[in-house]
Amino acid sequence: GLLSVIQRLKGSPEQELRIVLLGLDNAGKTTLLKRLASEEISTITPTQGFNIKSVHSHGLKLNVWDIGGQRSIRPYWRKYLGSTDLLIYVIDSADQKRFEETGQELAELTEDESLVGVPLLVFANKQDLVTAAPAAEIAEGLSLHTYRDREWQIQACSALSGEGVQDGMNWISSQIMNRKK
Repeated sequence: GLLSVIQRLKGSPEQELRIVLLGLDNAGKTTLLKRLASEEISTITPTQGFNIKSVHSHGLKLNVWDIGGQRSIRPYWRKYLGSTDLLIYVIDSADQKRFEETGQELAELTEDESLVGVPLLVFANKQDLVTAAPAAEIAEGLSLHTYRDREWQIQACSALSGEGVQDGMNWISSQIMNRKK
């Protein structure tokens, strides 16, 4: 209607996106969220339940739902998936004993009907640790190349230092811009 024409003439209002941030416990989800929100990251405790933060990036308002990754909480992940615009999945690149477990969780998530076609950003976190597996190796282990129903990206990062985090946000921004076209 008229309102949308006026908004286009004035310049579009900030677009809001719903992002769900998932991964196993201790992967670095909350650290990543605090890094995105430019908050202090010196003391972080395991998430009991969930955190919600609105982060402004590239003219977008990202409403990020950071949901705990403990085994007892994971069955509830599905309750948060409705109306998701983008899924961020965080992996502890140095915790190789849990790669199989995190891969199974991600595979089950991406099969959920609420996430059909939803872009996926995998942050291969903790790259600052000497035991971290490279992002390409993690992508191979997760069989990301078989995901044909969605855009996906794996991004090596360190939520602690911030390295690689902005690159992931740039990818999110490019996904949104491509969707508008």
